[in-house]
Amino acid sequence: MQNSAALAYQQVGKQTINPRLLEANLLSRAAGQLQRVRDEWDVSRHELGSALAFNRKLWTVFLGSVTGEESTLPKPLRENIANLGLFVMKQTMTVQAEPAPGKLTVLININREIAAGLRAGQS
Repeated sequence: MQNSAALAYQQVGKQTINPRLLEANLLSRAAGQLQRVRDEWDVSRHELGSALAFNRKLWTVFLGSVTGEESTLPKPLRENIANLGLFVMKQTMTVQAEPAPGKLTVLININREIAAGLRAGQS
């Protein structure tokens, strides 16, 4: 079975949109899931694991893409994205080890900022 992030990526990709816009949409979706859990912690805490897993899988795809030999991005940009991805993974582990709604804010903000940057590049 395919993981949910990859499946979402494929489903959205079938809409024939620009790859950067697709990435922005997926990051926004992940941020929305995390924000919902954070904002409705008392009733949505049980969804934390799946929201973190979706975000982690999405970032795993990004990390694989930017670190692969086929990446056409400039090396400094690839390194920055890889470092950010590693931070996201570390923060995800921190949240999993000691769940708290406030710890999700940084993941939400990173996803939203990257999504905004991807969308701005489409103008």
